[in-house]
Amino acid sequence: MYQQTLYAIHTDHLKRKDVKNNNRYKKFKYGYNLDLDCVIISKDGTLGEIYEIQGLRIGLPKAPKEVAGMDIKKEDQVFIKTPKPASLNKIKTIYDFKLLPEDIKEQYYEYIETEFTRRNDGYWFMRNGEKCYLTGSHYIYLNWTKIDVGSPDFREANRIFYYFWEACCADARSYGMCYLKNRRSGFSFMASSETVNRATISRDSRFGILSKSGSDAKKMFTDKVVPISANYPFFFKPIQDGMERPKTELSYKVPSRRLTRKSITESTEEEQKGLDTTIDWKNTGDNSYDGEKLQLLVHDESGKWEKPDNILNNWRVTKTCLRLGAKVVGKCMMGSTSNSLDKGGSNFKKLYDDSNLARIKRNRNGQTPSGLYALFIPMEWNYEGFIDKYGFPVFDTPEKPIEGIDEELIYTGVVEHWENEADGLKGNSDALNEFYRQFPRTEQHAFRDEAKDSIFNLTKIYQQIDFNEEMVMSGYVTRGSFQWRNGIKDTKVEWHPHKDGRFKLSWIPPVEMQNNIIVENGIKYPGNKDLGAFGCDSYDISGTVDGGGSNGALHGLTTFSLHPDVPPSQFILEYVARPQTAEIFFEDVLMAIVFYGMPLLAENNKPRLLYHLKRRGYRGFSMNRPDRTRNKLSVTERELGGIPNSSEDIKQAHAAAIESYIENNVGMKEDGQHGAMYFQRTLEDWAKFNINARTKYDASISSGLAIMACQRHLYAPRAARETKKIDFGFSKYNNTGSKSKIIQ
Repeated sequence: MYQQTLYAIHTDHLKRKDVKNNNRYKKFKYGYNLDLDCVIISKDGTLGEIYEIQGLRIGLPKAPKEVAGMDIKKEDQVFIKTPKPASLNKIKTIYDFKLLPEDIKEQYYEYIETEFTRRNDGYWFMRNGEKCYLTGSHYIYLNWTKIDVGSPDFREANRIFYYFWEACCADARSYGMCYLKNRRSGFSFMASSETVNRATISRDSRFGILSKSGSDAKKMFTDKVVPISANYPFFFKPIQDGMERPKTELSYKVPSRRLTRKSITESTEEEQKGLDTTIDWKNTGDNSYDGEKLQLLVHDESGKWEKPDNILNNWRVTKTCLRLGAKVVGKCMMGSTSNSLDKGGSNFKKLYDDSNLARIKRNRNGQTPSGLYALFIPMEWNYEGFIDKYGFPVFDTPEKPIEGIDEELIYTGVVEHWENEADGLKGNSDALNEFYRQFPRTEQHAFRDEAKDSIFNLTKIYQQIDFNEEMVMSGYVTRGSFQWRNGIKDTKVEWHPHKDGRFKLSWIPPVEMQNNIIVENGIKYPGNKDLGAFGCDSYDISGTVDGGGSNGALHGLTTFSLHPDVPPSQFILEYVARPQTAEIFFEDVLMAIVFYGMPLLAENNKPRLLYHLKRRGYRGFSMNRPDRTRNKLSVTERELGGIPNSSEDIKQAHAAAIESYIENNVGMKEDGQHGAMYFQRTLEDWAKFNINARTKYDASISSGLAIMACQRHLYAPRAARETKKIDFGFSKYNNTGSKSKIIQ
């Protein structure tokens, strides 16, 4: 049974007395509400359910008692497009309407007023027995937008999309959205619809369009934006300047207005002045729209900007087009599938990660690092052919066929269909990864890289990643922190689970194996040295000028042993973090190796960690480099232990160690079982690892050192054996013929 995690609905706040009072007097304001920590998208002063979508809490309006469709049988309650009266079809402009007799015009005032109200406040209707709310933008998209197949269908995925978008617009802290989408999800049409919707009610404003190339931006403008505008009803559409179907710029002159008796009969100064609002597109480039003020910027296919164009550089420029000082005056609607990482996907991934409210913290101004809010809707929510007539996805294969939104019967669940297609591509890594990127079920799928770009077996890595995602990971990985007992250093180390801890563990040793230390001549040695080892990529400087710097990384790995309580050849600990000071990191490392009683192989080109261990009496935990005997070590290596990372031989051995481990312990094995490598961050780091720029991959460095430490016997130097012939003085004879002869 599919369990949806896209959104959660909260209703506890509705029991509060202050919420009830504010609802009674309609005092809730559109925008961010600090008291409830939610963005209210209601425009009628009420507050109903709060939807939590990817870290953003969104307050909907309170459901009214009477909504559209209540007189229809439950099974027939679906979204029904509001038809335009046929007698209005021939009316193209407001001037045509003015020529009608007054008694004819009187018939349409209420209809037109209702459409304006729905455009602004949104629309409620009954759906299979439940009240369903559409934002004004979503209503305009469904009821008044023409797309390539005619009118759009109502889909649950788009309802969530428009809630999120409306919240981005309502939140004064937000610059808009960064939408990680799947192919054919309708984003280009929804963005075009919103562009026209906002432009036709805005004065002295500019709306811009960018895509992965200038020709793509132009195509979106001419094939989507202009036709949508041309098909607007006369009461929404301002008079436009120039051509009816322009190629470069759409300019509105007379504003769309609510039609009343007074507005019909009187010509106002506003009507004569016009909107002075334009929609245009630009060629793709880092400095597109530089120096211009935009009310809305549509960024289509932003995950496909290839060199020399850079979406990160462009966003730094266009972000300033949406602000005046500290005030955000415009919004960006950005959406795309992702190319492979080296073809624009890497920059888009960074922008998406910097926008993800579920993973990052806001700055003191309440903004994300990018200023945008990230949204990802898995493919199963919006896959053609698997949407029922109510707009819901058919996740699981039904017992009986279900009627689809296209009136066709649905026999198979979308998840099963997707898995069948993915299984058919498992023999072709690049084709499978492209399929994942186009139709992702997870963010990791969306940013899959091409197999040919990795020195490791990406097929096995991604098999393991997929396997881990399908498991209930809380049962396999525990997050937490290590602490000295009672806060007294160099005593016993204790493990404390905590959701914000820096350590992730997949195995905790039995109590009798914890803190197993052997003391010889005042030096402490690991008591479980034959059961596993740690690898560490350290750092020496606590902070940098820009607050950056690479992370410190620590990995624990068990050896292949027959010990009944120790899982063989399994990564048991992952630590990738950069605490406020290097000393905190050093102490974290020390507590981990003491708790497990296992040795550590660390890079010695950053020696502060190794000095820290020596000063505290733990030199015995620091392994010497395994490829040299003690008498071949340098003075510093004999003093501190560790291994250099500058040697080409070490680099190659390190990469080979990871490669070998992946082949033998990651992904699907010959017996059909998957490996026990449960740390996603390390797997993703392996997938991106570049041996020529290895310093960026902290998790790969430390995990590779852990593998080398556990396989240290493979690197031990062996003395060359020389074989020397010994002459015992015996002569050899040729015994052919009648006499023997000595062989010279």
